[in-house]
This record gives sequence, C-alpha cells and structure tokens, in this order.
Amino acid sequence: MKVYIESYGCTFNKADGQIIAGNLNENNIDIVDSIDEADVVIVNTCYVKLPTENKVVYRIQKLQEEYPDKKIIIGGCMVEIDPEKLDKVGPDCSWIGPHQLNKAAEVVTGTYCGEVIRECGFSKESKVGVPKLVDDGLVHIIQICEGCLGACTFCCTRFARGPLNSYPIADIKAEAKKAIENGACEIQLTAQDTAAFGRDSGEKLSDLIKEVANLEGDFKVRVGMMHPKNILNDVDEIIDAMKHPKVYNFIHLPVQSGSDKVLSEMNRGHTIDQYLDVVSKFKNEIPDLTLAVDIIVGYPTETDDDFDLTVKLLENIKPSLIHLSKYQHRRGAISSSLREVPPETMKKRSKFLSEIKSKITEEENKELVGTHQKVLVVEKGSKGGFIAKTDSYIPVIVDDVKLGTFVDVIITDATATYLKSELLKE
Repeated sequence: MKVYIESYGCTFNKADGQIIAGNLNENNIDIVDSIDEADVVIVNTCYVKLPTENKVVYRIQKLQEEYPDKKIIIGGCMVEIDPEKLDKVGPDCSWIGPHQLNKAAEVVTGTYCGEVIRECGFSKESKVGVPKLVDDGLVHIIQICEGCLGACTFCCTRFARGPLNSYPIADIKAEAKKAIENGACEIQLTAQDTAAFGRDSGEKLSDLIKEVANLEGDFKVRVGMMHPKNILNDVDEIIDAMKHPKVYNFIHLPVQSGSDKVLSEMNRGHTIDQYLDVVSKFKNEIPDLTLAVDIIVGYPTETDDDFDLTVKLLENIKPSLIHLSKYQHRRGAISSSLREVPPETMKKRSKFLSEIKSKITEEENKELVGTHQKVLVVEKGSKGGFIAKTDSYIPVIVDDVKLGTFVDVIITDATATYLKSELLKE
C-alpha cells in the first residue's frame, strides 16, 4: 500500500501533513512522491480563504475524475468547517480531521480496503513529540499550541481548530533538541496564535523561546504569528527573549485594519494605539526587526475613511512584509451576514494597497544593498541557486553554498520580495 500526501495552507497545516506521514511510516505504510505511484491520496485541505477553498474543492473533484481507481482521503480544516459541502464534493471519500491524526494509519488501511471512514471531532491529543516525516530535515516545524482565544467575526479557522490547547514547554524543548541533533538548522514555533501560548496552562511564550534558543547547536528560531491582543500581557519579556542571537529578528503581528471602528466590529480586542505601542517597543529594542502584518481589504463595514486610516497606518509603521487579503464571506463567520463591499470598490482599494505594499517593502530592502549579512542557507531555489535568510528573516539569493550552513554575503540588489547577494571573499 502506497500513499501520496499533498498539504495546502499555513505552516501549521504543513506540520499536520508531516504528522500524518509520520504515523503512516511508523505503521509500515509507504509514502510516495507522485500520485501515479499511490494507491491512496490524502488531500490535507486549507479553508481560511475563499480562493483556497475553491482550489481544494477543484483539486478533490479533479482527482476523482482523473484517478477513479485511487482511494481519496480528505484531511485538514475543511473536514470540520464544511462537512456538508465536502460530502457533496466527495461522497465516497474518507475523512481525517485535524484532531484525529493519530488515527491516520487505520483510516488509510480501511479506505484502501474499500471502507469509507470519517474520523473527525476535537481532541486534546498533543502534536509534540509524535513521529513526523519531513522533506529534508533542515527546517523543523513545532506546533506549540492549537486553537485560539479569539472570536474574530471574519474567521472560520477557529471552528476547525477549536479552543486553545497549549503543549508543555518540556515536550517542545525535547522535540527541538532532537531535531537539532538530527541536523535541523531552523526551528519554527508555530500556532494559530503563538502569543496565546500558555494562557491555558500557566506557561509563557517568552520562557518557551528562551528554553529553545538556549539549546546547543548552530540554528535559528522563528516565532510564528502573534495576535496583538494576546501579546500585551507579556510584551516586554517576549522582546527580551527575542533578543537572543539564535532568534530571528522577525515578528508577524496581524493588524487587519487601521480603523479602531473596524477593529471593534471585527472583534479583534485591541486598538490601534495598543498596536502602535507594541510595534514601537519592538522596533526600539530590536532595531533590525522585520515586521510582517496582515491586512483585510474591504471588510463589510469598511468606509473610505476607514480605508484611509489603514493606508496611514501602513505609511507610518512601514512593515517589511504585508499580507493583503480581499475580504470574502467564510462559512460560519459572523461577518458573513453583512453585505459585502461592492466589487469595484474592493478592487480599487486592493490595487491601491498593493502598490503601497510594493513601494514600502522595496524601499526597506533597498536600504540593505551594500551591507554585510550573515545568512542561513535553508533551501534550494526553484530557478537555481539557494535561498538563505538574514537575521531579520529576509530571503536572500546566494550561489555556490551548502545547505544548512551560515555564510557571509554582501547584498548586491533588492526587490520587494527578496535580496540578491554575493559571497563575501575572505
């Protein structure tokens, strides 16, 4: 029996795919690199945005049309968020929900034998320290908690991931230590909201970062997305932890809107002043910080004045990375009952912000041209060469290097999304 797995969406979902593969591997079920070789195909879905929903639905339909002889299992967020639609799209498909990954082998075995098995529902099973099967071992993802404390009106992911469930620092540290000993050079601490870590268990994100960063070895730590609301209680200690030389100078702090009115209507739980205070503290203490933000364009209650406030915010904080999303209704989300912004208005606002985004990020990167950077080589480039990361987690293209090593480079050019470099001659 051979299984092919394809995962969509975020880093957390990618790690879920690795856990599924690890469970199958532990049970002597082969993982293959192509659908043609496989008897069973697992589609590990993402459902956070409508375009992604459309993509995974189309993929499931095409697989059934093109490979009628293969068994199909659907995993990921779609299983919990939209089982009615999934049942229509794949009435003969088995399911494995994101909280049932430890049952992957039995779901695959039963499906291969002709059964339709549907394992879903919530669980407190830990996702730390379980077997994983990773691509190259250089970048190791650790899910530090699952679920969130929020109730954002536009979000459907919380219906799939459930309430907050933090995993023990000791277990996370043990997995990181083992990964580093096995050759990992980058540890990614991920969650729906890393800032919520420990709010249910009494532990703290700042302590977790320090414990992992203080492990022996040559590696870097990347801390995943933090909700501004939940960082407020521990901001000074988190900053102190992130000053550790093994931690990337990188923070992903979604704001979604520059308008307090819209933030309130989104039920975000923080104000712009609070957000600016957090950003100011980080930038003052970590000068080379890369700030990544998320913006939702065209939330149903967003007026022209609200949009202008978002523009002003971005021009003020000048984030190094801006993730833009056009608002679209999501299944079960409270805001889905509201009337959407007219398409022409949405398109105009999105285009305007895209132009600002490119201008800000290119200007930020251009300032690094001519500088000396010590970078970590993490993957091969799709068009040749290698991709490395600066201490501030900015991608750098570099040639003639070895994966998993730190090298010294001079930045020679910059775009809005990456830097170009040459090796520093000794």
